[in-house]
Amino acid sequence: MALNGWGSKKKREKPNILITGTPGTGKTTTATALAESIQLRHINIGDLVKEKNLHDGWDDQFDCYLINEDLVCDELEDLMEEGGNIVDYHGGDFFPERWFDRVVVLQTENSVLYDRLTKRGYLGQKLTNNIECEIFQVLLEEAKGNYPEEIVVALKSDCIEDMNRNVATLTDWSDEKREKEGENKGEGHHPGHAQSQRPE
Repeated sequence: MALNGWGSKKKREKPNILITGTPGTGKTTTATALAESIQLRHINIGDLVKEKNLHDGWDDQFDCYLINEDLVCDELEDLMEEGGNIVDYHGGDFFPERWFDRVVVLQTENSVLYDRLTKRGYLGQKLTNNIECEIFQVLLEEAKGNYPEEIVVALKSDCIEDMNRNVATLTDWSDEKREKEGENKGEGHHPGHAQSQRPE
């Protein structure tokens, strides 16, 4: 079946964007600034899981909730079909492919990531696993394996300047897509790009 609008069988007026990457790469900072810049809804999956109890308990080994993927997808289905969402999560292999028009994988140099994670209190296996995940580009390969390669983009996220540049790049992409799809309706480009204030 041919896809309409923003890549959905059921036409959406606004895009859905997934921002993923290893913890500490700046997902939440970037997603918050981008949501402000292009006026989309920011959905932080970690916060959603806690607020709505979309988990199967606590994992003591990795110091995090055991996310219930089915409950998360059920919770988000209507919002994602409507469009206009920026989803922020350190993974994406369980989301339906049809949900997203752009999949952004943020990448951070290992020494920078190490400093960010240790400042968050990451220790032991949790710290090691996340650094190794970044070294082996696990989330980029995951994204390429689960979504059409033409919608997947990897962006450097080592500093505030990188994050601001990424927000500007994605804002331009959104504007161009809106014009192409005829959804702009004469509103024109955004007056300016939102500025990130600090790393995630």
